Amino acid sequence: MRLFSLYGWVRARYEAKLRRSNFVSAPWAGGVVLLVCVVVAMLLANLPWTAHYYHEFLETGLTLSVHSPSGSVNWIFPEGMTVEKWINDGLMVIFFFIVGLEIKRELLCGHLSSFRRAILPVLAAMGGMLMPALIYLAFNAGTPASTGWGIPTATDIAFAVGILSMLGDRVPVSLKIFLTALAVVDDLGAILVIALFYGGQLHWDYLAAALLVMALVYAMNRMGEKRMIFYFVPAVTVWTLFYYSGIHSTLSGVAMALLVPIEPRFSKSYFLHKTKWLKIRLVNANADLDADGVEDGFPNEEHRFFLRQLKRLSSQSIGMSYRLENALTPYVTFLIMPIFALANAGVTIPSMEYIDIFQSSPETGASGMGIFFGLLVGKPLGIFLASWVAVKSRLAVMPDGGTWGMLLAVACLGGIGFTMSLFVDSLAFTDPELIDRGKIAILMGSIAAAAAGSLLILVFSNKQK
Repeated sequence: MRLFSLYGWVRARYEAKLRRSNFVSAPWAGGVVLLVCVVVAMLLANLPWTAHYYHEFLETGLTLSVHSPSGSVNWIFPEGMTVEKWINDGLMVIFFFIVGLEIKRELLCGHLSSFRRAILPVLAAMGGMLMPALIYLAFNAGTPASTGWGIPTATDIAFAVGILSMLGDRVPVSLKIFLTALAVVDDLGAILVIALFYGGQLHWDYLAAALLVMALVYAMNRMGEKRMIFYFVPAVTVWTLFYYSGIHSTLSGVAMALLVPIEPRFSKSYFLHKTKWLKIRLVNANADLDADGVEDGFPNEEHRFFLRQLKRLSSQSIGMSYRLENALTPYVTFLIMPIFALANAGVTIPSMEYIDIFQSSPETGASGMGIFFGLLVGKPLGIFLASWVAVKSRLAVMPDGGTWGMLLAVACLGGIGFTMSLFVDSLAFTDPELIDRGKIAILMGSIAAAAAGSLLILVFSNKQK
């Protein structure tokens, strides 16, 4: 009986591990986790017994202080940091670092590596950023809310690709690739918008120091340096200098990602030659003998040495950029982005009137309407029109198997802003009420865009059958 109980426990653990592995590897899993975190954040911010502690925790100061008894040393780093700022300015650096690695990969050897493959998603992304900005300004020009024009210009790739995956083969693979490439270009555009329009007052001395460090890293890269420690220490230094320079510190993640080498340290021929040599040494390694002269098993100390060499050789034969992206992506998807959602999606709603995003006044503008219609109408319209012009002018070609109806449906999914839109919202406004109303409009606009895109995909896919 005990044996069967132990077997059942082991099998249950194995099945749970298998289900967890399948969930983590699913393309839609990140979007589901984000959605759950949004709901949890809204509950924490509005339930009477959690709201106070939720906001208190986010506003808690979190800095490193070094203070001598005489007061001659009084060093605080970073100044003005709270838990919320650590999440937005610290943890999100890793998110932007992964975005930078994806952009570099797509530009060098991906869907943006040639003019013919890149032109359609590039032009579509540009249209998808320009149109929502214009729609937003049509509602808010001349008001204090006009600075939020960058909020509806972003696309959340996790949600958009997740929905496409859940819809299965209803969407041609070429259009899935088109949306992914578009989202990468969109991220690059959002990064430029943040850098150019949502930074603080520039401190040129810190910025010059950061650029000098990056120039040295670039020189190391060109000289063939591919050891990770020589990139990690400068990355921390550049983040610190960006934090005090007035440029948003998260952009240091993108800047350093573009400097990380994509080429492996060891070539294919070297890897094959060295692997063959190490395997021979491993096979011929002397086995340890115990007191009775019997082999002490595998691996012994000599075996472990050769196994470590094989592991190092295999790792260094993959480019640092790929290794970092592969290692960090699960943590970004299932830890950093959910934490960001928990910290930023919690909007306190004092009354039902507060969620009326269609209100407008000369004093505060109509930020809710600008964001909502920018995401729901501006993004799809901009993406679709730019694509139509590019194809009709023969500058680009329609993705294989795609139709104009299906492209419009996929363009609607481009209106799912969320992560990057929430991030820009926190930078664009200083008034807490505008920030909160912007968050509500982002959530409602993203949900509406996701629903519209999914419905259109179902309609047009049924017509094709």
